[in-house]
Amino acid sequence: MKSKALYLAAALLCQLLILIILMSYFSYEFVPVYYFMIVLSVIVAIIVINRDSDSSSKLLWVFIIMALPFFGGILYLLFGGRKIPKALMIQDRQAYSDYKQYALQNMKMIENGPSDDPNFKKMINMAWNNGYFPVYSHVDTKYFFTGKEQFESILEELKKAKEYIFIETYIIDEGKMWDSMLEILEQKVKEGVDVRIVYDDFGSILNVKPEFQETLREKGIKIHSFNPIHPKLAIQMNNRDHRKIIVIDGKTAFTGGSNIADEYINEVECFGYWKDMGIRVRGRAAEPFIISFLQTWNYVSDTNTPYEEFVMPPASYPQYSEKKGYVLPFSDSPTDSNNIGKNVHMNMLAGSTERCWISTPYLILDSEIEAQLILAVNNGVDVRIVVPGIPDKKTVYEVTKANYENLLKKGVRIYEYTPGFIHGKVTLADDKQAFVGTVNMDFRSYYLNYECGIWMYDTECIPDIQKDFEEIFAQSHEVTLQEVKKVNPVVRWSRNILKIFSPLM
Repeated sequence: MKSKALYLAAALLCQLLILIILMSYFSYEFVPVYYFMIVLSVIVAIIVINRDSDSSSKLLWVFIIMALPFFGGILYLLFGGRKIPKALMIQDRQAYSDYKQYALQNMKMIENGPSDDPNFKKMINMAWNNGYFPVYSHVDTKYFFTGKEQFESILEELKKAKEYIFIETYIIDEGKMWDSMLEILEQKVKEGVDVRIVYDDFGSILNVKPEFQETLREKGIKIHSFNPIHPKLAIQMNNRDHRKIIVIDGKTAFTGGSNIADEYINEVECFGYWKDMGIRVRGRAAEPFIISFLQTWNYVSDTNTPYEEFVMPPASYPQYSEKKGYVLPFSDSPTDSNNIGKNVHMNMLAGSTERCWISTPYLILDSEIEAQLILAVNNGVDVRIVVPGIPDKKTVYEVTKANYENLLKKGVRIYEYTPGFIHGKVTLADDKQAFVGTVNMDFRSYYLNYECGIWMYDTECIPDIQKDFEEIFAQSHEVTLQEVKKVNPVVRWSRNILKIFSPLM
């Protein structure tokens, strides 16, 4: 497992070194090659400036190209921008097109929504225009305060499966959590349940054995890895499947921050106490996750499973007429420039009037999100952000800290979760809106990864989310501007230098 990762890293490094050596040799021996590379870099810089992307990423790549005029253009072509496999883009577009017919049946709910809150319609219109994601009413929602609590519920629901189980995750690591799930999955296969799993190849590269897929297939479990890592320089290796989706019989769905590994349920200690959060929905709101999973499945398996085989007629879903509020499940991908995950954060900040509380393991901000955070404070909103007290990635944590000073100066309150590592991605706005999902407040989630989540309005689980935040704040250390200014100047400068490379993290 680790040997595979080392082999791939070594192979990629060798390819990059060979490329640099060849380019240097030909530019020295053949002057026209040198001028060609300079012209190429200028052309690429113009393309970067005019592309549809965030300004921070543009600025970084123009800086790299100007600083390394000979190599900069090639580096961008290899590692910059978004280059998605054509087959996946086709699947994405087809999924949106196919789903529109199901979604149209729900759009009438917009007219029946809260007429006194324009933020409700703004969010729904954004999700519809960006991906045909509808809003659902009469949905049973359950918020989980910890990964372990969610895991116990997942096991209970897996045991109830009669028709199919879909699992999509970034990480699978063999241990107690996976073994407990696998035991149930094996039994369900024997009962005739269709079990399918998609996991990200990069996310699990250090965890799964080479024979992992073959072993599961022998047990009757259908499994594929997403975007397998190959020892070649290719920009699409940058796009990872960061979604966490479990769908059971099309009636129950889970998402949140937890992958399938023991640290998420605190069976092993990695960075102090691991705090994760999740959400379960029952009813027709599971539908978008069925479509999202099958879109990915059709790509990784090179098949064309019809969505109609798994999406039920509206009347067949469990009815929860007593449940109030609205639920908007969505998925996001780098195959377009819609950036739904980022837009959810932006809309919640813009629509807040009293408070907007955010939990994120990584705080790697682009200029738009930073400006929206500050604008919310200027509008009188109590904006708080909780980040880990113990990091899992030290370099990324230093960049997180590099954002502290400006935010604190403008009135944003920042907390570090003292017990350990907080991995949950949750946002609460005005006790009316909430988001739970996989979207971190960083460049990778906004622009590079495949993500998902659930936005809720006035649902019965929102008070639980508020309670969770209040408990988190009580256990956390609030960072002050005085503390930040006392940090060693060398450390502060180092953080600011690292911040320049935020779009690459």
